[in-house]
Amino acid sequence: MVVSVIGGTGPQGLGIALRLAIEGVEVIVGSRKEEKALEVVAEAKEKYSDYDLSKMCGMANEDAAKEGDILILTVPLAAQKPTVEGIKEFCTDKIVLDATVPLETAIGGKPFRFIDLMEGSAAERTASILDGTGAKVICAFCNISNSHLSNIPEDIDCDCLIAGDDKEAKETAAELINKIPGVRTIDTGILEKSRIIEKITPLLIGLNIKYRSHYGGLRITGIPKLDE
Repeated sequence: MVVSVIGGTGPQGLGIALRLAIEGVEVIVGSRKEEKALEVVAEAKEKYSDYDLSKMCGMANEDAAKEGDILILTVPLAAQKPTVEGIKEFCTDKIVLDATVPLETAIGGKPFRFIDLMEGSAAERTASILDGTGAKVICAFCNISNSHLSNIPEDIDCDCLIAGDDKEAKETAAELINKIPGVRTIDTGILEKSRIIEKITPLLIGLNIKYRSHYGGLRITGIPKLDE
């Protein structure tokens, strides 16, 4: 299984890529320009030389999407639509995890404010763009901070809420996400639930600002594991 992180050179995408690569997953870091992806991967391998990152490589987003079995979209809201449109032809019947959150920063506003989208959520926007391709879109990774992801080798003390319309795709996604030490994936239901998941992110950002932290996250209690 090859996992491609589309827009993977930013803090969130690289953090996810590193966490998965450390666990032995074959990961492609995608970027608008191949040179940028190759540069970031080389720097990461040098910085984290204590780990075997031989299964991590860099490519342009289009090539990464073509080669990947599972795609993880980690781009800002402003780049979401053109990025998804650019890789659409390579998304046929694939699982696409969307970590996009509609924050007001996309229009020069504050990071703890949410933008309401016509489609209902960023994940639903991706699903509408990919309509007809057979892609299974899942909202995921919206509530895990970049600081948590980059705080290697510490475990991530956070649940990962996911939402999507395809049960088997969500089970596959959960199996992948749960490889990251400390993370527990919780299936919240259909893709429409992404409207709630995405709105939790600006709340967490606001709490981190208020309490001068970088590691605010969620733990849902009283819920069994996905496979129980």
